[in-house]
Amino acid sequence: MEHLYVGIMSGTSLDGIDIALTSFSPSTPRASMIGARGVPFPPSLRDELLALCQPGADEIRRAGIAGQHWARLAAQGVNELLRQHDLHPSQVAAIGSHGQTIRHHPESGFSVQIGAPALLAELCGIDVICDFRNRDLAAGGEGAPLVPAFHAWLLGDQQLRAVVNIGGFANLTLLGECVSGFDSGPGNVLLDHWMHRHNGQLFDADGAWARSGKPIPELLGEMLADPYFGRSAPKSTGREYFHPAWLEQHLRGRLHDPEDVQATLLELTARTIADALERSQPQTQEVYICGGGVRNGRLMERLQQLLAPRQVVSTAALGVDPDWMEAIAFAWLAWRCQSRQPGNLPAVTGARGERVLGAVYPA
Repeated sequence: MEHLYVGIMSGTSLDGIDIALTSFSPSTPRASMIGARGVPFPPSLRDELLALCQPGADEIRRAGIAGQHWARLAAQGVNELLRQHDLHPSQVAAIGSHGQTIRHHPESGFSVQIGAPALLAELCGIDVICDFRNRDLAAGGEGAPLVPAFHAWLLGDQQLRAVVNIGGFANLTLLGECVSGFDSGPGNVLLDHWMHRHNGQLFDADGAWARSGKPIPELLGEMLADPYFGRSAPKSTGREYFHPAWLEQHLRGRLHDPEDVQATLLELTARTIADALERSQPQTQEVYICGGGVRNGRLMERLQQLLAPRQVVSTAALGVDPDWMEAIAFAWLAWRCQSRQPGNLPAVTGARGERVLGAVYPA
């Protein structure tokens, strides 16, 4: 018998909420996405979520209100998706909601995601499972990345593969006899910031603006020298570390054409992913990309060039839509929680052992 779960993910790109309706078979490692829906953030909510990633006035009240707005948007998307597929809430076992990360500080043992899960359960009439990161953190882990556990369950067959999720940040899952994974560094976060600052657009469509510039070797070298890139796994990062001020620090005193800076930031993303793979599992034979970065043609070209002769392709080649991989993963984490099975991989997060992840808000 298969079970229906909804996975909800909104990541560090802050473009909106991804919702995936998924069925899981308890007897075999199989996930079938039945349908999906994206709900874009209104500009005011996006701006507030971005502001909450840094210290500011009246944060607790603002975070509470933003979390309620997030939950109402998510509930709207869930209810529309169920209506589209003629399903009643009672037919869905649970919602796995990642919420929106506004702070991630594994060095201090905590991670904060907002998303008003009680309100989400009330509005959808479905059990909500959330707060997946803090149980791993309590066991000494990074609390991230969590998706490699799903990749290993779904795709792990001892072939030497890498799955690279490129959202706001990039994380790698290295599959083989052993499974490992970590955040390699910025994905789209700095590219999106620079594009918005100079062109007023939320992202660089197909990497066209980056393609019009040329990487700046000295600037790239300074950024690549950041200690984070040389750290051993387990490791995770976020906007607390790689933010506009980090970029401005490297640009101080320099005068460069903005398109050349964009080209340099794209090269930073590509190089840190490729370097991390070569350093951690050089014998990798296949590289699959998911997340928003798969839509950046210039970034995909550079990854192919840097990782040749391996083929760098979308996870669509594995039968998984790259746009919904993470949302499906959080549906899987909800299923794991309900069935009292661990959802983390200690080899990835550094936790002291496997743990059942998630907190339950009954409908």
